[in-house]
Amino acid sequence: MTTPQSIEPQHTLLTAVARLDELRARESLAGFGSDDEALDRPQLLELLALSEVVARKAAYGRQLSVRAAREAGASWTQIGAALGTSKQAAWEAHMRWIDAQEDARGRPGEIGFDATDAADARAAAGGPDDA
Repeated sequence: MTTPQSIEPQHTLLTAVARLDELRARESLAGFGSDDEALDRPQLLELLALSEVVARKAAYGRQLSVRAAREAGASWTQIGAALGTSKQAAWEAHMRWIDAQEDARGRPGEIGFDATDAADARAAAGGPDDA
């Protein structure tokens, strides 16, 4: 069965997006007289799973960029603006990500943060009102 967990290890964000784009294009063109046939059930399920893989990988990369921006001195106001949200929402999303990374530690197939990594990430994050 095609699941995000089964296909995620096979793809980087770039390869997942490329395959997703290929399947989406074929799906959309099949109904408009294209020579391509409509996607079959396994391909449609792969399309769905790839959508989730892309979303997960993009979200993870976004939070790594948030952490790097904080370490480079960006304020939560600046980060929130770059994300199109408030500083509070950006900070809260980042704190949830840190918590999720700490919770992932020790799960099969996941690396996660140990207590020291999580503490370092929280210290770098500071509070939502920190400059």
